[in-house]
Amino acid sequence: MSRDTVNTICASHKGATLDHNLGEGHDSWKVGGKLFAIVGALGDVVSVKTDSVETAQMLIDAGAGTKARYLHRSWISIPLTADPEELTHRITVSYDIILSSLTKRAQAQIKDL
Repeated sequence: MSRDTVNTICASHKGATLDHNLGEGHDSWKVGGKLFAIVGALGDVVSVKTDSVETAQMLIDAGAGTKARYLHRSWISIPLTADPEELTHRITVSYDIILSSLTKRAQAQIKDL
């Protein structure tokens, strides 16, 4: 999967916005102002949020990803060479986790887009 494909998947989620606040070459995807996916400057992995440190560790142990650099332990980095369905699933799960952490009002505004 390419960086452009990952960006297309991220952009398909309601209220998703692209930001470059982490520096030149880093694609930071946000919903409600909170990160849900990051493609680093090298463009070889996408970092996503999991529901817990335990889930992240389980995915790392299973070889699905690695610890995401500079992020909380509940984040993992998945290589863009991973199975496209798994990559799409992980991005969507990350989006859903972040969306559900927003206030009810913010969630309603995003759902109305």
